[in-house]
Amino acid sequence: MISYAAAVLIVIFGQISMMKPTFKRHTITAALPYTNGPVHIGHLAGVYVPADTYARYLRARGREVAFICGSDEHGVAIAIKAKKEGKTPQQIIDKYDQIIRKSFQDFGISFDNYSRTSAAIHHQTASEFFSVLSDKDIFDEKVSEQLYDPEAREFLADRFVTGICPHCSHSSAYGDICESCGSSLNATDLIDPKSTLSGATPVKKKTKHWFLPLEKYEGFIQEWILDQRKKDWKSNVYGQIKSWIENGLQARAVTRDLDWGIPVPLNGAEGKVLYVWFDAPIGYISSTKEWAAKEGVDWEPYWKDKDTQLVHFIGKDNIVFHCIIFPSMLHAHGDYILPDNVPANEFLNLEGDKISTSNNWAVWLHEYLEEFPDQQDSLRYVLTSNAPETKDNDFTWKEFQARNNGELVAIYGNFINRVAVLTQKYYEGNCPSGKNLTVLDLETLDTLPLLVQKMESAIEQYKFREASQQMMLMARLGNKYLAEQEPWKKIKTDPERVAAILHTAIQITAYLALYSSPILPYTAEKIKKCLGIEDLRWDSANQNFTSLIAEGQQIQSPGLLFEKIEDHAIELQRTKLQKTKETMNETPSSTANKEEIDFESFMKMELRVGKILSAKAVPKTEKLLEFEVDLGFETRTIVSGVALQFDPETLIDKKVTVLVNLAPRKIRGVYSQGMLLLAENSEGKLSFISPADPAMPPGSEIS
Repeated sequence: MISYAAAVLIVIFGQISMMKPTFKRHTITAALPYTNGPVHIGHLAGVYVPADTYARYLRARGREVAFICGSDEHGVAIAIKAKKEGKTPQQIIDKYDQIIRKSFQDFGISFDNYSRTSAAIHHQTASEFFSVLSDKDIFDEKVSEQLYDPEAREFLADRFVTGICPHCSHSSAYGDICESCGSSLNATDLIDPKSTLSGATPVKKKTKHWFLPLEKYEGFIQEWILDQRKKDWKSNVYGQIKSWIENGLQARAVTRDLDWGIPVPLNGAEGKVLYVWFDAPIGYISSTKEWAAKEGVDWEPYWKDKDTQLVHFIGKDNIVFHCIIFPSMLHAHGDYILPDNVPANEFLNLEGDKISTSNNWAVWLHEYLEEFPDQQDSLRYVLTSNAPETKDNDFTWKEFQARNNGELVAIYGNFINRVAVLTQKYYEGNCPSGKNLTVLDLETLDTLPLLVQKMESAIEQYKFREASQQMMLMARLGNKYLAEQEPWKKIKTDPERVAAILHTAIQITAYLALYSSPILPYTAEKIKKCLGIEDLRWDSANQNFTSLIAEGQQIQSPGLLFEKIEDHAIELQRTKLQKTKETMNETPSSTANKEEIDFESFMKMELRVGKILSAKAVPKTEKLLEFEVDLGFETRTIVSGVALQFDPETLIDKKVTVLVNLAPRKIRGVYSQGMLLLAENSEGKLSFISPADPAMPPGSEIS
């Protein structure tokens, strides 16, 4: 029995479906995680949950999908990590690839293939790609002066150089980017550069490299994206592309002097490897090849057929690579399709602060799975409903608890449980008759296809937050319907009405099971199994509008779908973060018996004479003082945990020893740009380490 309104909606849906652009297949890529650390919730919210939601949605619609990812295992960060830990790069990537791979698997990210850029098939694919461009004379071969460490006797990759940013004067900018102002840099742009290998001042030395002349592809990018703007591309993506084009594109090196990476396949390029930004996106292609070989299918249509939709899911820090550089590479090659969309998300912060892997300020996925077992969907829902789609958003444990308990448990789970319990109690678990549905019942059911259509539209526009809201509206609709109809009161006086009520409620349950699958995959499968509709397809509701579950069909209870999260569990997480913050904020008063360091590590420290200009207490702290210190070439703010030992007024004009190349960090809201060195006697009394010669001017280097 179908109402007139429902029939109209079904016809409209058919017309809308016909109007939407359709693709024969879909290649979905998720940014390759860098194997120098585990995956955290920022990665999930920015890339992997939305990508997985989209892939699951397309599969549910019966589409042909290749969902591709893999570990990004080359580049200088791996080499740096290896040097710090005294391991080989291979040991580093093996360790973190295993952690990342298992985390994704346990969380339920449904990659069709997860590969590695250290795999032979990737080395071959990247080398062939480079060779094709080289044979077409795409690259510019240039001899240029690059920074060279005379003590380590090697050219310095961008991340092996730090110095003062020429744009904002940030003291610890890297050779490729200033993390303070976001400017893209070349290592030779830095003021007062230092090698992170030896601490030496690098010199310029000639070396030969191959460059991709991006300036030649400005017209292509202009026509492809800017002149014919994709209607559903995000404004933040479009804006960043537009800004880069307006500032003018410049040639970018595709090779580098490094001993870790894919060797450049050219004579005369011995000792050089492909730059990681060039080889990493080719990892999508090599991973697709690997998957196709295992499945016994042809990989080429997924990258070369115009009937294929290519979508890159990334974070905003990768926009330029996926919207300008990689498309220019694909265009220059000539055989590949271009991305249909690049729905980049913004960043997710944690408890008001930027997620920092170096400071352990993160919620690590593998730890979450250990501490909240079988609650993958809870995290998926919270990260989706609070996704940083258009601006940076904040994750807090209190909000996680509130959404889990107030929405998943109290609304979604409560409705499913009530329907199952009442069906068992009144009808021995059999779906009652739907022959006597009222206008109210039909109007309630009429609402469901409209919610589904809105949900589909949101997903296809990469608005996953909105999609999660439409899904939750179905659960709210079901709860409201049951609460208003009160079948537990009518069962004795009007059993036929109760049969219609529960028949309607069971259909809502089926809708939830069917259409929750992209966002709550584990939960949806549990409900489908209990309803006996495991094989039901996404579009089935349009054909069986009021009878997804037929009269007499056995209904099982799915049990507890979501576990209520108690206050003590949240406080445990908040306490763990607070300890991390204390470690970040408080300067230890005493250090003894620390691990030995080698001479190279010692030589990285840059010590200079500083003169204290001012000192004051940091608000709401007992131990911290905020200093303004004259270093001769600049004045810096430095926070130190010495308030219990010194009267601030007695420290003015005092000369001290400053560690100036310590990475800046925020301490209780104050940006600290160095460290003051102190000594401690056996009684625990502190004293500043001052230069032996009091006449030494601020900025004098101590060696």
